[in-house]
Amino acid sequence: MRALTVDHSAPGHLVLGEVPEPQPAPNQALVRVKAISLNAGEVKHLLPQAEPGAVLGWDAAGVVVQAAADGSGPAVGTPVVTFEWDGAWAELRAVATDRIAAVPEDADLGAMSTIPVAATSALRGLHRLGPILGRRVLVTGAGGGVGRFAVQLAAMGGAEVVAATSDPSAAEGLRRLGAAEVVTDGPRYSTDRVHGVIDNVGGPHLVGGYELLHRGGTLVALGASAGVPEVFEIGALRGGDDRHDRSIVSFFLPDTGPGLGADMGWLAAKVASGALDPQISWRGSWTDVAEATDRLVGRRLPGKAVLEVD
Repeated sequence: MRALTVDHSAPGHLVLGEVPEPQPAPNQALVRVKAISLNAGEVKHLLPQAEPGAVLGWDAAGVVVQAAADGSGPAVGTPVVTFEWDGAWAELRAVATDRIAAVPEDADLGAMSTIPVAATSALRGLHRLGPILGRRVLVTGAGGGVGRFAVQLAAMGGAEVVAATSDPSAAEGLRRLGAAEVVTDGPRYSTDRVHGVIDNVGGPHLVGGYELLHRGGTLVALGASAGVPEVFEIGALRGGDDRHDRSIVSFFLPDTGPGLGADMGWLAAKVASGALDPQISWRGSWTDVAEATDRLVGRRLPGKAVLEVD
C-alpha cells in the first residue's frame, strides 16, 4: 500500500512510497483512509525526530474494509473517524474499535478527519472544568485547531467565552465562533476573572491564565505551543482571599477515561449537521503534504489542514 513515510532528506521530512499493509489485531478494524488531518504537535515535534521509514499520523477518516475479528466495532462499509498514535498517513490503518466512531453516511470525510485530536481534546478538556453554563471560560491559543473547537464547544455549553490569540486579525472570526470577548495582550490578559481556562499555549500564558482564576477555578493544560517553561513568581500559588483552591490539571487524551469513540461520534454528528465548524483552512492532495507542513511549522495555517488520499 502507499503511505507517507519519514525521509529527513525530503521536503517536509516525508515521501510517498510503498509499505506493507497493517495486520489487524483481533480488536482492530482495518480502515481504508480517505482523509487525514494534520496536527501542529505531530508536524512540529514528532516528525523531525521520527525514525526513517516510519508511518506516523493520529487522525484519519475513511471506510471499514475489514471488521474486527472479535466482533466489536463497525461493520464493513461503515464510514468512520479514527484515532491512534500512528499509522494515519497511509491508505490503510488498523485501529482499535474503542477508538473508532461511525459517522453519518453523507458526511464529508475531510471534515470528519479533524475531530480526533483537536475536537475531542477540546471537548474532554471542557468536561474537566465541570459545569460551565453561565461561567466565564478563557481559551488561550484560540486561533489554533484545538482552540477554535474549544471556543465553539464552550459557547455551545453556555459559557461566556474569552478567546485569547496573538493574531488581532483573528478576532472577528473568533467572535463568529461564539467568543463573547477576544483578548490579544497576553500573557498577562487584561480581562476579568474566569472560572476555567483551556490553555493551549503553556509558558507565561499558562501562568497568566492561572492568575485570572476565581477561587475553586481550574486550568486544563492541553498544549505547550510556546515551547518555554512555566515560571511562577514566589507566592503565586499561595491561597488566600478569593484565590484559594485553584487547580492546574495536566491532560493526555487517551487517558481521559472511557468512551473516546462515543465522544468522537457525538462530535461527528455536530460537524456533519453544521453545528460545529472544523475551521479547515488548507485542504489538498496528500502529494502536497510538504506545502501543508511548511504552513503549519511557519504558523501560517490557522485552524485545520486536511490531506485527501487520492
